[in-house]
Amino acid sequence: MNSYLESIIKRDPAARDKLSIILTYPGVKAVFFHHLAHKIWNFKFYLIARIISQFSRFLTGIEIHPGAKIGKNLFIDHGMGVVIGESSEIGNDVTLYHGVTLGGISPSENSDNQRNSKRHPTLLDNVIVGSSAQILGPITVGECARIGANTVVLKDVPANATMVGNPAKNISTNTDTSFKPYGVRDINDNK
Repeated sequence: MNSYLESIIKRDPAARDKLSIILTYPGVKAVFFHHLAHKIWNFKFYLIARIISQFSRFLTGIEIHPGAKIGKNLFIDHGMGVVIGESSEIGNDVTLYHGVTLGGISPSENSDNQRNSKRHPTLLDNVIVGSSAQILGPITVGECARIGANTVVLKDVPANATMVGNPAKNISTNTDTSFKPYGVRDINDNK
């Protein structure tokens, strides 16, 4: 828990101390409830797991399906409106901002054929996804990729890419893998 809270402090300049993060960050609560629901889901108590996830959604405004696989240190900043689908996989040290959807592309078509199949995205380690971005389908977002706000991603994303637009286009391959949530360049870079 301590390393998780430290990871949030490193990524959020508004984070003042660990107690305020625990008490006031909806993403932390959603991740906690997800871990509980996911364990219960793995024991095949599907209804109980879904009830826990819906309770968490009611409290936080963040919907994480109990079947989703989440690595260490997921930070959901602000969080309202985040949706993470059942077969989503999220690596370590991933950051999601409010309104992000990790969803399927055709949920109402051939539902029987889609059950127990990979329908949602995989985000590898150190990915940052901007506000209201939509990552849809069984695609992979490579390590250290950046997805801009309101971007719609329907195809695999290479490692270190910066994707923007609808449909998403790679505008940069960034070899600097440090945490830079809001842009391609440093704010102090006058180039």
